[in-house]
Amino acid sequence: MNSRIPRWTGIMATALLAFGTNVAMAQPGGPGHPGPHGRGGFEIEHVLAELKSQLNLNTQQQATWDAAVAHGKTARQNARAAMESVHAALTAELAKAEPNFAAVAATADAAQANAQAVRKQVRDEWLSLYATFSPAQKAVVRDAVKARVDRMDAFREKMKERFQQRQGTNG
Repeated sequence: MNSRIPRWTGIMATALLAFGTNVAMAQPGGPGHPGPHGRGGFEIEHVLAELKSQLNLNTQQQATWDAAVAHGKTARQNARAAMESVHAALTAELAKAEPNFAAVAATADAAQANAQAVRKQVRDEWLSLYATFSPAQKAVVRDAVKARVDRMDAFREKMKERFQQRQGTNG
């Protein structure tokens, strides 16, 4: 286990998923910090972070970039704090003879909903930055996204072939 990750994180994720929530997976990431929610989805901030040196941002774009990075960092800190409150609620309930898991689930659901709303706000900041790009900057982003999609498609195809090969030898 990674020593930087608190031991209870895995236990919490399991407990929360048992209550039908996925707060542990809802923590917003950011450039260079995909976090646990980076499940192969498309997150524009990660693409832009990888390309920053190629984008030649102007002064206004750099200011927008800096604000989006700061808001993403704050969102991640708030999501961590929310997870700690869910953990505290679970710990308090487990100390009782008859824990109220519905209360823990409600706390987890509220944390998840808040994290999702904040994640969308941060994403929209990154999309607003993208909207200010010149056609040349947008072409750099498009080419990088296309390359990423092509890699994902090739990986999926490779996994599909491996699965089919295993089915042939095991079937």
